[in-house]
Amino acid sequence: MSERPPGVLVLVVGPSGVGKDTLIGGARKALEADRRFSFVRRLVTRRADAELEDHVSLAPDEFFAAQNTGRFALAWEAHGLHYALPIGVDTDLALGRVVVANVSRHVIARAMVKYPMCRVVQVSAEISLRAARLAGRGRESRDQIAARLARDGAVLPADIDPFVIDNSSSVAIGVTAFVMALRRIAEE
Repeated sequence: MSERPPGVLVLVVGPSGVGKDTLIGGARKALEADRRFSFVRRLVTRRADAELEDHVSLAPDEFFAAQNTGRFALAWEAHGLHYALPIGVDTDLALGRVVVANVSRHVIARAMVKYPMCRVVQVSAEISLRAARLAGRGRESRDQIAARLARDGAVLPADIDPFVIDNSSSVAIGVTAFVMALRRIAEE
């Protein structure tokens, strides 16, 4: 009996407002019957708003207690918040699944050391569209949005060859491109 190959961790990255959560949600629906795929809900020290971002909220003390007891596969800090992927990621990878997670670009190098079978999907969108999406969230003032858009994003590690998805068109086109990338990764 041959050993099942290890899974692949797909790191979905891109600046705020490009629509990462929208693409992930659309792909989750499109691939729900395909057991090769698993979609991870991040743990975040911010109140959850299901319409804007699919995550599990934890108070900072809960977050650090979980981190200190080894309940996270990966953890990082960005924009004054703490984020993590649950330890269940390791189980899904051991089962040979393609595990899809929205992460910060800052955690890619660390993720690739821990999980050599990583692929990166980099999502982009036109800046005017990003501005409108960020304003629609209602979490930041106009000045905060302008500052966020002006910030240079973290550069990907030099040895990364990401799948690039321009999510400036319709949701359907973006989701289709993302699903095609995920299916290609599953076949590699």
